[in-house]
Amino acid sequence: MSKKQFYLVREDMLTDAMQRTLEAKALLSAGKVRKINEAVHRVGLSRSAFYKYKDGIFPFHAIAKERIMTFSINLADRSGTLSQLLNIVADTGANILTINQTIPLQGRANITLSVDTAPIEIDINELFERMEALESVERVELVGSGS
Repeated sequence: MSKKQFYLVREDMLTDAMQRTLEAKALLSAGKVRKINEAVHRVGLSRSAFYKYKDGIFPFHAIAKERIMTFSINLADRSGTLSQLLNIVADTGANILTINQTIPLQGRANITLSVDTAPIEIDINELFERMEALESVERVELVGSGS
């Protein structure tokens, strides 16, 4: 599994496509446009570039205020797997808010886990690493965040 890292980067260091993606996201969140197609057209960005970067680039103020993170986790269907995963999250000091698990199909289950990270005692990168280090974890993705 690839290790996910998070960085704080000055705006002038971002590629043009990344900067335009941020502009398009700002238009959408402010309600100045209703559709992605309108936003990318207004900022002069292709839809494919927008979709490439939209889930991976955020303004710093948006991340700094985020407390609740939602993860999508693919697990192998083995006894005790979910319990091990929840223990890893709880051991960081994070507060588990919601857990949704699909019925295991073909030996795999998907878990959606919402976590309050305000009380967390480690770096978010470390949390990702610990979850991904579980032998039964096949994939961990951050699918959303909010306050």
